[in-house]
Amino acid sequence: MIVTGGGTGIGRATARAFADRGDGVLVVGRTESALIETAKDHDGIRVLTADVTEPDGPRLVVDAALREFGRIDVLVNNAAALGYRPLAHVDRDLVDLQLGTNLIAPILLTRCALDALEAAGGTVVNVSTAGSLGMRSWPDNGVYGAAKVALDFLTRTWAVELAPRGIRVVAVAPGVIDTRSAPRMGLSEEAYDGFLEQIAARTPLGRVGTPEEIAWWITQLTLPQAAYLTGAVVPVDGGLSLT
Repeated sequence: MIVTGGGTGIGRATARAFADRGDGVLVVGRTESALIETAKDHDGIRVLTADVTEPDGPRLVVDAALREFGRIDVLVNNAAALGYRPLAHVDRDLVDLQLGTNLIAPILLTRCALDALEAAGGTVVNVSTAGSLGMRSWPDNGVYGAAKVALDFLTRTWAVELAPRGIRVVAVAPGVIDTRSAPRMGLSEEAYDGFLEQIAARTPLGRVGTPEEIAWWITQLTLPQAAYLTGAVVPVDGGLSLT
């Protein structure tokens, strides 16, 4: 198993969920200390400090997984870059970061892993967002949302392209998840808590989600019992995208 963006939040919870069921997991991220914390008390987790947006990043990841485990059964494209800005304040650096992390890296990493995934009859899980589903808009977060819309399209397209190779491709589209990501969103802790309260009030189930809930869905979609599912983008958002 490969989980990118495995140092925090959904990535950390997903890596631990796979390890808890006995799978070997390679967690990938840019901050070694965070990855080490993910792996703490989980013997099945291996750590790779790498930037998936670098030209040699995908090959480093795939080679490390094959070296550690000899196969790749699951690739979870979870690494993401956040950043709220209206169009008037968008610059090239933000566009490069957002598209490079949220779209280009999954494309190139998945391509690099194809032979290993085919050999294992593997599954690709793209982590999208419920915020970009349907006809919704996302003011001040257009570049991120556009990248995730593209990832959803790739999920459907790859599902058809790769089915003859025995590879399934699915996506999970989380709603607002409490990942304690205030600094990454450019918010204070107080503002972040206020944001979560606001979203909870708008969500039919009356709360935001947890990383562990998203990890459950990711791991379930990779089980043999899910073998007839491909091309689906599964919203896990407490019903928020229905409102």
